[in-house]
Amino acid sequence: MGIEVPVALTIAGSDSGGGAGIQADLKTFTALRVFGASVITSVTAQNTKSVLGISDLEPEFVKLQLDAVLGDIGADAAKLGMLSNEGIIKAVSDKIRQYNIKKLVLDPVMRSKAGEVLLQKEAEQALIDEILPISYIVTPNVPEAEILAAQKITTLEDMRESAAVIKALGPDYVLVKGGHLSPSAEATDILYDGENFLTISSPRIDTKNTHGTGCTYSASICALLARGYSVVDAVKASKRYVYGAIKGSFSIGGGHGPLNHFWEYEIHKVRYR
Repeated sequence: MGIEVPVALTIAGSDSGGGAGIQADLKTFTALRVFGASVITSVTAQNTKSVLGISDLEPEFVKLQLDAVLGDIGADAAKLGMLSNEGIIKAVSDKIRQYNIKKLVLDPVMRSKAGEVLLQKEAEQALIDEILPISYIVTPNVPEAEILAAQKITTLEDMRESAAVIKALGPDYVLVKGGHLSPSAEATDILYDGENFLTISSPRIDTKNTHGTGCTYSASICALLARGYSVVDAVKASKRYVYGAIKGSFSIGGGHGPLNHFWEYEIHKVRYR
């Protein structure tokens, strides 16, 4: 007799450095006590400094992975990360619709931390047309929101305006993350449901070790949605989780170090001792 457990699925690229992408998502799922399944869309040669190369999988093989997971295991929630090209976007869109995945978290990955292109320019419109209308919540950072909303963002009011524009493209919820705004004492995000704007803030941490922050944030939301949390509660809890993961981050490599996805376990272990 086995234990029943919520299932979260990540559909994203592989990060050989282990700090972002599929690797960060699966660590997050494990830390938040859901079973993690994965569909790899692209393989990157990547570390804390840069992306040295990208190899996209064939769309038909992405579909085959989705059939393998969703046709047997299923998913209580799923998240989308790196969808490098139009063929992969269409393949994923078709299968999400086929298997009727409702709790879909879209992290519209477009650039790496070092600025390398992870979503081809010609695929941006395909992402808007194919994925945004079937997304439950989309989680762009400021540069991504500027592309999706086609406007410049420099203030919290700009973030609210962009959230409204993106909401009109189809998702149920929009979370615009403000970490890229001019440095301030707090990192502030805006959650919009079509009627109300919720402001969620945490103290800004002075560290360069932020590799995989967006992946981890969206994976946490996905995991908590799989566990039955409401969107508001999932976002609030995920903001707290990411704050702790950055605060306890690792100084690994010569660039942007990775988060500590198991920081809560370390706290509990110390308390137990």
